[in-house]
Amino acid sequence: MGDSRADDPAPDVTVVIGAYNAMPYLVRCLESVEAQTIGAERIEIVAVDDGSTDGTGDHLDEFAARTKIPTRVVHQANSGAPGGPRNTGLGLARGRFVFFLDADDFLGDEALERLVAMADRNGTDVALGRVEGVNRGGGGSVYRTTLERTDVFSSNIKFTLSAQKLFRRDLLVRHGLRFDTSMRFGEDAPFTMEAYLRADGVSVLADYTCYYLVGREDGNHVRKGTTIPARIESGHLLADLIAAHVPAGDRRDLLMIRPFASTLLPLLGPIMLGQSPEERQRTLDLAAPMLAAYWTEGIGRRLKVDERLRLTAAALGRLDLIMDVLTFQKAGTPPEVTVRDGRRHLAYPHFGAGLDGFPDELYAMRITEQVGDQRLAPTLPTAARPKPSFARRVVRKLKRTLRR
Repeated sequence: MGDSRADDPAPDVTVVIGAYNAMPYLVRCLESVEAQTIGAERIEIVAVDDGSTDGTGDHLDEFAARTKIPTRVVHQANSGAPGGPRNTGLGLARGRFVFFLDADDFLGDEALERLVAMADRNGTDVALGRVEGVNRGGGGSVYRTTLERTDVFSSNIKFTLSAQKLFRRDLLVRHGLRFDTSMRFGEDAPFTMEAYLRADGVSVLADYTCYYLVGREDGNHVRKGTTIPARIESGHLLADLIAAHVPAGDRRDLLMIRPFASTLLPLLGPIMLGQSPEERQRTLDLAAPMLAAYWTEGIGRRLKVDERLRLTAAALGRLDLIMDVLTFQKAGTPPEVTVRDGRRHLAYPHFGAGLDGFPDELYAMRITEQVGDQRLAPTLPTAARPKPSFARRVVRKLKRTLRR
């Protein structure tokens, strides 16, 4: 059918496909769009060939010439990252909604029909469909429960910031949302997080696989050159965006879990055991500005004990403490569980040592954790708590008297 025209009726969905050397995966990707039960008359495709050299551009042209779906193909010089072609496609989109589909991946047949219906039914601006990995990991716990209407503060959607979602185009246009083309890693995250923050509701479809995330045999689905500096920069930029939209306090801390736990923490994990002392210190130095700007006790309280210890040690500039925790964990012996005032503490290295800036309170469990072969809650059941000693009862009584 060829190019869609400005005077054609606006479709419900514009599928934006950025493609770079995507053969033969592109074939199945396009077939999945043609198979959509929503119908060819309700969608359009804007496909952007980002300087491919493997026949991707030719296949897109051939597809556009024969498909019933209104399709526009743009050929541009390679931009080096997905953000460029996505921005090009978004600028040409005419649909009420936009769906970003990577050329390596493919859709479930009913994906667009279900997602559009869900967004229209609930009046939501973003709709997420369950993701399943093919030769790679999938969408995780975010897609366990269907949520007709939610937001970024009352759900776990902060842990899925990839762009492969349905966005109401008016939301993107009204707020000028675009992908940051200066980023070589993680450009999805600030875009999607800002959409969540500005959205009038988000829907999550968990009972149907809408998106199949494909792991390529040649490994090209993995971004090349994703260095530690690039990863830390991406986390810091996401934290900057959150801080720009959410005042300091519990709500900000809740969202800051994402850049700290998902982006920074893995770089302060077992990877360090195989690095030189200089490489480890370099990571710590790069992370220091982000930690100084945004790390809080409120973020730490939402993490597992070992995660809290490593990030607190990083904020203190104590590489030695990070390595002590990692070395302990590598040995494979679970930490001893100690109970104080009904709360479980995990005796990782330096528990009880009274180190400056590293109090025993950091070792207190705040969320349910797997400890060895047991899954433990932070606190003991009331009936199981030991009775306080006579001396402790006297101290408590004295404190109550002094407060009066």
